[in-house]
Amino acid sequence: MTININKSLEMQRYQGKKVLVTGHTGFKGSWLSIWLKSLGADVIGYSLKPNTKPSIFNNAGLADIMTSIIGDIRHNDHLDEVFKDYKPEIVFHLAAQPIVRDSYDDPKYTYETNVLGVVNVLEAVRKSESVKTVVNVTSDKCYENKELIRGYTEDDRLGGSDPYSSSKACSELVTSAYRESFFSSKSVSQRKVAVATARAGNVVGGGDWAKDRIVPDSIKAIVEGVPIRIRNPQAIRPWQHVLEPLSGYLWLGLLLNNYGAEYSSAWNFCPKKGQAITVKELVNVIIQIWGKGSFEEVKTNIPQPKETHYLSLDCSKAFNQLHWEGLLEIKDTVLKTVNWYKDYYSHDTDVLKLCKDQINDYISIARQKQIAWASSLVINS
Repeated sequence: MTININKSLEMQRYQGKKVLVTGHTGFKGSWLSIWLKSLGADVIGYSLKPNTKPSIFNNAGLADIMTSIIGDIRHNDHLDEVFKDYKPEIVFHLAAQPIVRDSYDDPKYTYETNVLGVVNVLEAVRKSESVKTVVNVTSDKCYENKELIRGYTEDDRLGGSDPYSSSKACSELVTSAYRESFFSSKSVSQRKVAVATARAGNVVGGGDWAKDRIVPDSIKAIVEGVPIRIRNPQAIRPWQHVLEPLSGYLWLGLLLNNYGAEYSSAWNFCPKKGQAITVKELVNVIIQIWGKGSFEEVKTNIPQPKETHYLSLDCSKAFNQLHWEGLLEIKDTVLKTVNWYKDYYSHDTDVLKLCKDQINDYISIARQKQIAWASSLVINS
């Protein structure tokens, strides 16, 4: 089934819907919560406290405009209480241990959070009478990466040679098993829930201060007046602005909520072709746009965690069936990102307004291109 613009006008929107976002205090979770709240949703967040200083969650004052519950995704009893008390209709699951290098330092915590965490969410959904829709956000790293030049499709083999990547593959398998066993028309249960997974990676954008990510590391170095240190300058990544996959998650959530089983599967959300450039090239663009900065390559004889050289996705399925596509060129992706940080560091910025303005700008691009989701995800003024 392919959704066109006219059909999207007839759909139920997020206005007045109770939406639970796990991981709402993180980088992507904060942006998603801002967009959902601006669409008129009643947003409930469940997450650990922000683990970076500064944090977009705190700087945007999100605790004041949404229901924010601090909790560990591994604690199923607390999570069950949240589902019981707030009765969400739609769930976006983003809570995770998101750093590859950290997964080498603490693999047990990574698996507990990324695998047991999704089990706990789906168990809470299984017990709930309110939930109709679940989007489990995983990663492009869920695929068994053989460094292929072609993009991986949703039918490619799952895998992962590091704890983080394999934990995301496990999350995909857990979701598929729960969907078929408990939530589909073929399941043993009468409880029908539309459940999908969303795969994206190498997301950049304003408000990310996580460690071991090239954009936050670059911004911090420029602000402090020191060279940007890069470990793997020739690694190629298909960089995408945070609003690109978020538009896909939100659009997928609406389709699941309106049409159910037809969209209950795995989906890739990748950037526009031509976004794949090396780490070194990305750093040079950041320096060029900011107007200052330098970098140095880090060389060490100490063994380092394995990092893939190349990984990309094929988004034909999302393009053909959802009428979704990446919209931004690489220069615009970096420009939006750097401008966000420049505004943040240059004066006393209203971070919430800054985020809403960038969302509005992105929606304007989608409307000009007559993208199907644009009319359904326009934020309230």
